[in-house]
Amino acid sequence: MGAAPAVAHKGKPGHHGKPGHKGNRPVPPGQISIQMYTLRSIMNGTEIDKNFARLARYGYNRVELAGLYGRTAREMKRTLDRVGIRATSSHEGISATPEALQTKISNARTLGQKYMVVPYLASTNADDWYRWADQMNAEAAVVRRAGIKYGYHNHAHEFTTDLGGGLTPWDIFTSRLDPRLVHLEVDLYWAVTGGVGVGAADPVQFAIDTIREAPQETLQYHVKDREASGDFADLGAGTIDFRRIFRAHQPKEYIVENDQPDVTPLQTAEVGYRYLRKIRF
Repeated sequence: MGAAPAVAHKGKPGHHGKPGHKGNRPVPPGQISIQMYTLRSIMNGTEIDKNFARLARYGYNRVELAGLYGRTAREMKRTLDRVGIRATSSHEGISATPEALQTKISNARTLGQKYMVVPYLASTNADDWYRWADQMNAEAAVVRRAGIKYGYHNHAHEFTTDLGGGLTPWDIFTSRLDPRLVHLEVDLYWAVTGGVGVGAADPVQFAIDTIREAPQETLQYHVKDREASGDFADLGAGTIDFRRIFRAHQPKEYIVENDQPDVTPLQTAEVGYRYLRKIRF
């Protein structure tokens, strides 16, 4: 990564939003999901069906897929139907060919998805980001005709990579991605980490301003907590003031995630769902 931009967002520092604090707005249970990457270490063999059943018992009625575990979309749909879960979203890389894009669309329609999200892109070359933005606009137009919304999921490097003269990947994407076609899936851990990386006085305000200032609409959150050290944390065990962020903007989906669950992925899933059901903002 290159040097961080000199300008940082400013705002008032806040405290961590623990469940039970005063507030009148809950996260609707029908908008709580989980990114299945969180459970990747235990999603194999006969455990696949059992783990989806466990998620349903915790209260989840939707998931965001990160692969099909060797199953067809139709087989996955039957698996999820049995436990009352719907795959409303998936992480899909940019397509290598038009045929590959059509396969993703076909799978998404079979599963009944509302969203398809590009999970990761990285380069220190500005031309790559312009090219990717143009390809995403083109793909999003095709995806929209199938009734699916096309999004982009951030990490921290979009904010901290200097492509020359202080220009960042986030600058390019927010100026180049067509807001009529492409939405944002803002990963709150990585947005806050990006704020730390650029030296923002208030990294949570940096994340809020990132959402507010983007022409693209934020339809989905990855709700992922952060230790003061920068390590990943289960929801409620870290330092991010989610109440403050949720007050500022409410998306259509709140997706639980932990890239490196501390104890077990299932505990992360259960704790995450409980946290989002209890928090008020």
